[in-house]
Amino acid sequence: MQARDVMVSPVITVDASATIREVAQLLLARRISAVPVVNADNKILGIVTEGDLIHRAEAGTERPYSWWLRLLTGDAQLATDYVKSHAVKVEDVMTRDVVTAAPETPLHEIAMQLEANQIKRVPIVNQYGQLIGIVSRPNLLQAIASARPKLEVSLSDASIRTRFLEELKKQSWAHTSNLNATVRNGVVDLWGFAPSVAERTAIRVAAEAIPGVVTVNDHLLETPVFVY
Repeated sequence: MQARDVMVSPVITVDASATIREVAQLLLARRISAVPVVNADNKILGIVTEGDLIHRAEAGTERPYSWWLRLLTGDAQLATDYVKSHAVKVEDVMTRDVVTAAPETPLHEIAMQLEANQIKRVPIVNQYGQLIGIVSRPNLLQAIASARPKLEVSLSDASIRTRFLEELKKQSWAHTSNLNATVRNGVVDLWGFAPSVAERTAIRVAAEAIPGVVTVNDHLLETPVFVY
């Protein structure tokens, strides 16, 4: 799936002249947690999130600084925090370096962007840089929730074993020389050893994902057993 398949469109936006109060009211009224800031051509100038409005003078939630913390922080940071808590216009508090993506971006890349940048949403822009949608974490969950299971014919026991071992051979973390699997009536028994709990879990998951597998019995050990 691509970004275009799950993005929300049209996007609720504001212009840079909007006030902080107007944005706060908009977030509450529309039940959203962020709003992109755009110019007259619908190109992104920035984005304002709930996090940008946490420390505000109106609510008495400005960031507190002790005298020693003021010495360590420096005047530039103190001035920046003052702007965040006292500014009237959106353009003074918005995040300007916005991570964006194209509508053709695969969802796995969107997920990586969210994780790498520790953000909750990615605006989607066209080839002209104009905002056409937005993908948030809930949109990815919606894609998972609405996914239809693949229609696959259950495999024979021999085919299950073959596919399982072939899948593991593709994975750099799976040491197939240390593993064996037997399959009878769709029941997979795993034998051998795996160096860690994470690898044991991954091996079991690989087996469970194969069509026709009824259950998986994990007999794997975390340390090798040597037989002489």
